[in-house]
Amino acid sequence: MKICIFGAGAIGGYMGAKLAAVGADVSLVARGPHLAALQSKGLTLIEEGKATTLKVRATDDARTLGPQDYVILTLKAHSVPAVVGQITPLLGDDSTLVSGVNGVPWWYFHRLGGPLEGTRLQSVDPGNAQWDGFGPDRVLGCVVYPAAEVSEPGTITHVEGNRFSLGEPSGEKSARALRLSEALTAAGLKAPVRPRLRDEIWVKLWGNLSFNPISALTHATLDVLCTDPGTRSVARAMMVEAQVVAEKLGVTFPIDVDRRIDGGAAVGAHRTSMLQDLLAARPMEIEALVGSVAELGRLTDTPTPTIDTVLALIRLRAKVAAQS
Repeated sequence: MKICIFGAGAIGGYMGAKLAAVGADVSLVARGPHLAALQSKGLTLIEEGKATTLKVRATDDARTLGPQDYVILTLKAHSVPAVVGQITPLLGDDSTLVSGVNGVPWWYFHRLGGPLEGTRLQSVDPGNAQWDGFGPDRVLGCVVYPAAEVSEPGTITHVEGNRFSLGEPSGEKSARALRLSEALTAAGLKAPVRPRLRDEIWVKLWGNLSFNPISALTHATLDVLCTDPGTRSVARAMMVEAQVVAEKLGVTFPIDVDRRIDGGAAVGAHRTSMLQDLLAARPMEIEALVGSVAELGRLTDTPTPTIDTVLALIRLRAKVAAQS
């Protein structure tokens, strides 16, 4: 089984290291100083205080790798449409594209059924670049739970978590999903195959769509924004609006809004990924995490006034940041 991880930063590097450690045929697509370190020194994983360095196949040119059985995307959502042409050389007739990307996925309405079946989301796939370039039939969904960071080029520090939930858009337990689950499990990861992966997508998105932009606008850490009465009420309003949208699409939430916010507070003084990106002058995942929910609100005739307000503010914050 040939596996390529495209976008082997913190999360992709963590998965790649775990697979490489058990002898899997895995290759990494990366760039910049991180790639140079992978090629010259190997991939170092720091986990539970122990550092392990592994020799890995790493490149910035996917064409040199040839078709893969699985291509696992671990890029930021806004980065994917522009690199579709770089990814397609990895895809043979039977290749599976594993979408380990945050937010509402571009394939959301593939094999969902109902009146919105086949709807394409412009907020996450402008110009249908992924839908037309990859084709939704080859997609296997993935919800990413681990936290990791690139502590220096070529070195991944694992923070917590080891679960990568997998799921077919149709909900079936397919052979390809089970085969990948077995490979990830053999590498010491948790990889359950879920019949209702969209439910998990929304539970994770529930926090991301609210906590992330609020933190970027206020620079507050999770413990502060989840307990301050003002920002907690804004986050709660956004989550309630999103829940109405999701439930119209058939999603079931296993916990209530306040428990989800309390869970965010329990994480502690953590800077969300959007705040980290803003402070590092990197593009933020605004459309996949917030714009997509606003688009789904329009598609389901659901008012999302708080989401729309915060979306306008964070879009302008990104625009100002890009000009400074």
